[in-house]
Amino acid sequence: MAAGRARVSRLLRQLERAACRCPSHGHTYSQVPERPTLGNTDYAFEMAISNIRYGEGVTKEIGMDLQNLGARRVCLMTDKNLSKLPPVNAVLDSLAKYGINFQIYDNVRVEPTDQSFLDAIQFAKKGEFDAYVAVGGGSVMDTCKAANLYAASPSSEFLDYVNAPIGKGKPVTVPLKPLIAVPTTSGTGSETTGVAIFDFKELKVKTGIASRAIKPTLGIIDPLHTLSMPERIVANSGFDVLCHALESYTALPYNQRSPCPSNPIERPAYQGSNPVSDVWALHALRIVAKYLKRAIRNPEDREARANMHLASAFAGIGFGNAGVHLCHGMSYPISGLVKTYKPKDYNVDHSLVPHGLSVVLTSPAVFAFTAQIHPERHLEAAEILGADIRTARIKDAGLILADTLRKFLFDLNVDDGLAAIGYSKADIPALVKGTLPQERVTKLSPRPQTEEDLSALFEASMKLY
Repeated sequence: MAAGRARVSRLLRQLERAACRCPSHGHTYSQVPERPTLGNTDYAFEMAISNIRYGEGVTKEIGMDLQNLGARRVCLMTDKNLSKLPPVNAVLDSLAKYGINFQIYDNVRVEPTDQSFLDAIQFAKKGEFDAYVAVGGGSVMDTCKAANLYAASPSSEFLDYVNAPIGKGKPVTVPLKPLIAVPTTSGTGSETTGVAIFDFKELKVKTGIASRAIKPTLGIIDPLHTLSMPERIVANSGFDVLCHALESYTALPYNQRSPCPSNPIERPAYQGSNPVSDVWALHALRIVAKYLKRAIRNPEDREARANMHLASAFAGIGFGNAGVHLCHGMSYPISGLVKTYKPKDYNVDHSLVPHGLSVVLTSPAVFAFTAQIHPERHLEAAEILGADIRTARIKDAGLILADTLRKFLFDLNVDDGLAAIGYSKADIPALVKGTLPQERVTKLSPRPQTEEDLSALFEASMKLY
């Protein structure tokens, strides 16, 4: 036995000495510490995603999925607009075909609030459901995640699971019911992630719940559902994919994030950039560069819309584990403090800034700011989006990416900065105040920021062109 262990030990040492040291495999991420230590910064990352099923018409299988799960009482969540459209009808047909007992909740609010979450939670608690189906965009999927969570933990206070510092940010330890998510937009990637975002009305900011435990059991990615999306919804959804990819790829590396958790259950869903998330982020970015403009300009371009539907999931896998940073952190008060803005193509009875729009309007300023850290990643992103970087200087990475983004947005008729959606310099203190609680994401910025930095970023985002 001792001789055998000695041989194994020698073999491991030989393999270690023979390990490839070339630049391609010599990245810092690949240098595994000899032993994990619970110091100030983390030493590990964890990948968690939902099961994904893709294909035209695959929605018809949902009834069978629920039958296979043994579901006897299903909650179908959607919103008022979608309840009359083909994606929901396709789900209803499948449920009827396989004799699934269900109740519909179609009161989901586009851009949910704490109150709209609570209304859905109350419905879920009363229904005593053993499975959930969410059909819609991020608002529907996030609402359904929250309803599933609190129905499974009926004694919990609402703020127990809400992200700190607004809520208590407790880890989820209760078992949840199966949740099948059917995205009808190509943006949030919520079908892959353990994140649920809402407007906290009292503070006029967006926050959310982030836990691997609330991610859907299965994401049904059916590109047929994207064919009825109006132009601006395609655009704003796509901008969310764009920023998910850019932010997760440029986020603070996982092994520089602190503190290191004392228990793996405390490791956050958003862990910082890592070599697995990087793959998904870059792939999503390449799809956006190739297909987003086509998907917006031609609703009959099935190839473009199908690819953007996949890109949303790919970026979701990336940012759902790496996280996002300043564009998203700053977007939450932009959405939460909305005044009278009502976007084209959104059939809503309240003012709102679509999430993807609120995120992308600050992107030129943000990446000009963050590029001094990991400028090579910012240059790589600019090149993917069409910039010629053959003679570029590394110190100009931020300006090059910012200019590339401005041109991209100008070509797609995006509103000319925050001023175009109702904000002025007088609003900057409130926007900064609303960003400060978003530590879950702002601390993943590769470059730390002060209140003065945030003020300057908001001011630079007032006008884009």
